Amino acid sequence: MPQSFADLTPPIALTPLDGRYRDQVAPLVDHLSEAALNRSRLIVETEWVIHLLDNEAIPGLRTLTEDERALLRAIPEDFGAEGIAEHKEIERETVHDVKAVEYYIKRRLQGTSLEPLAEIVHIYCTSEDVNNLAYSLMIKGAVHEVWLPAFEGVIAQIAELARETADVPMLSRTHGQPATPTTLGKELAVFAHRLQRQARRIPANQTLGKINGATGTYAAHTISVPDTDWEQVSRSFVEHLDLTWNPLTTQIESHDWQAELYADMARAGRILHNVATDVWTYISLGYFRQRLSAQGGTGSSTMPHKVNPIRFENAEANLEISGALLDVLSQTLVTSRMQRDLTDSTTQRNVAPAIGHSLLAIQNISKGLAGLDVDAEAMAADLEGNWEVLGEAVQSVMRTLGVQGHEGLDNPYERLKELTRGHRVTGEDMRAFIGDLGLPDAERDRLLALTPATYVGRAPRLVGHLDD
Repeated sequence: MPQSFADLTPPIALTPLDGRYRDQVAPLVDHLSEAALNRSRLIVETEWVIHLLDNEAIPGLRTLTEDERALLRAIPEDFGAEGIAEHKEIERETVHDVKAVEYYIKRRLQGTSLEPLAEIVHIYCTSEDVNNLAYSLMIKGAVHEVWLPAFEGVIAQIAELARETADVPMLSRTHGQPATPTTLGKELAVFAHRLQRQARRIPANQTLGKINGATGTYAAHTISVPDTDWEQVSRSFVEHLDLTWNPLTTQIESHDWQAELYADMARAGRILHNVATDVWTYISLGYFRQRLSAQGGTGSSTMPHKVNPIRFENAEANLEISGALLDVLSQTLVTSRMQRDLTDSTTQRNVAPAIGHSLLAIQNISKGLAGLDVDAEAMAADLEGNWEVLGEAVQSVMRTLGVQGHEGLDNPYERLKELTRGHRVTGEDMRAFIGDLGLPDAERDRLLALTPATYVGRAPRLVGHLDD
């Protein structure tokens, strides 16, 4: 029997995010790991104690001293390896992770001036009051502090490359076939523009939270202290955490905001997926050359000449995995049976891989783009071999002159189709055709001067819209 890896120390990672790709996604550990969830729970629980006492929500209790506030806030701040192990030990007894957080805090109040107030910890709270706020803090931190800067960084790379190549002519391919020329910069600018829209949408999403009891009715609060405005206490606490208050919930916060966020992130990922596949195709056409040193790869294991576009292939795969996970999160988190079921608990534990695979893809695209050199000569050769793409230009001029009353320019589309469809047309062929049309001098000269490389319309100036 082969040796089992399950019992090795240190533990062997099960998933590639915690193994092969650990370094790339490590910044998310501070936000989306199990330890980060418990630290966020500690923040919510200790801040709730401070909020209740500072706002005199429970009559007859004293306010806190500055030292006592500092003591409470130090509990999540000091939550490290020893604290993680201790919490796990407590959880083995409670068989309840949130209750273990409550007991963890109470242990730290023993022997202090706050020990007589220890029962305020988790008072009037159901586990979901703590969990929904903890997840809101975690996800907001992960997206705004880690994922979004990386996303905006790769957009900036694409936009910069678009500006640098705004004037580099390139043969378009619609349906994979030679089409009206463009510039490389304009095509990259389209992606940058699309991604910029998503980058504006994602931080605009509200991050909601609630703290209103077992079924969202403030029942325990009101029966205990009927004269306190518990809705205002709840609202001010959620807003104190820099979240948006949800006034109407069941036991759970409805998670609609998460579904909205994940849908936007999935859409952004699919646009990036399109970037990866198009750049991969441009590499295969020779429009980009890859620098192996910048790509960080080793090329083929058997064919020395090859530099494989692995960064973009890796990004494709990770964006597909991420998109699928984000879709599942969006679909499942918006439903809960009646006032509560626990499906969201398991689902939310997979936010980390969903965002992790997306972050990994972004980093691969960034590395891939950094290792590209534009081959304008290859693009020029491709254009020179496809003079038939000027058929659109010639027939459009013929149509315009025809409707203006010029004679002899009938059936322009059909005449150009006969010349160009299914045929390889040379520059000489196209100029001869233009010369025989009997066009006015100005139009004839303009078309005779046209080449596939100059037939790019306003493509270069359109890149300027990235700065709008």
